[in-house]
Amino acid sequence: MRWPLIRYIPRATHFRFVKWAPVAAVFSAILILGSGVSLFTQGLNLGIDFKGGVALEIAMPRPVPLAELRNELDATGAHDGQVQGFGSPNSAIVKFLPVKGENVSAASRKVEADLVKKFPDLTVKSRSEVGAKVSGELLTSGFKALGIALLLMLAYIWFRFQLQFGLGAVAAVLHDIVLTLGLLSVMHIEFSMTEIAALLTVIGYSMNEKVITFDRLKENLRKYKKTPLRDIIDLSENERLSRTIITGTTALLALGGTMIFGGPVLFPLVFTMTFGIIIGTYSSIYIALPLILVWGVNRNDEEATPQKLGAASRP
Repeated sequence: MRWPLIRYIPRATHFRFVKWAPVAAVFSAILILGSGVSLFTQGLNLGIDFKGGVALEIAMPRPVPLAELRNELDATGAHDGQVQGFGSPNSAIVKFLPVKGENVSAASRKVEADLVKKFPDLTVKSRSEVGAKVSGELLTSGFKALGIALLLMLAYIWFRFQLQFGLGAVAAVLHDIVLTLGLLSVMHIEFSMTEIAALLTVIGYSMNEKVITFDRLKENLRKYKKTPLRDIIDLSENERLSRTIITGTTALLALGGTMIFGGPVLFPLVFTMTFGIIIGTYSSIYIALPLILVWGVNRNDEEATPQKLGAASRP
């Protein structure tokens, strides 16, 4: 049975996307500037994975008294202590950093003993300790992974389409990464290895949008060889608009439910992916394609029967 609301999505649209490209460029420039200011002034809220510290997964036979646990954690002298519910009401994650110069393992044992003394029914199910050296290596490796992903995608799109397409796609994805990092910085959301995974997911979704966009554009470039490039860009985007709305909305509905009901542990991951889907769709239209319009494309690389725009209708 067809979803009844789908029939309200128009099959044929005639939006002038290119017309608004200068406005979008100014808008993106402002957002990039704001992101840069936030990243340079307050930076990212690095988690234990990147700063070093201790994470304890605890459980109790009753609902964990989060407020009392936070107060006791502060009383132990732990630095930058955090207590978050995890999974069920009877479980929680306790995170903290050792005092400067204090051994991570010694700090972990001390805080754990203090908590068990205050809450005799508290059980430590698992313990994660990350030293400063390891955390620095994790941060470097995480951003290396992002860079390698971008280079591989540039190579693929260069091979699949043209160099201009690859450069436009990478510029658009870099735009997405900067804005995502800027938003995480502004909102002071904890940046951990999970966020690196989320950023890689954002890169993958954003690049997939670019590939679909470029594929339709390439097809129309072969078909309408004498039509101005800006008109072909508008045509291509209008042809794929309904597909973008359906797939994007489906993904956002799933992520929205997880973001609302998934709890604080999943929130940073899902929030980053949600923003990435929105900004990745935007950059496909108003970053990647305008750059191709500026640089131009080779329209004689493949043989095709030229047609005039409007001479043939698409299914």
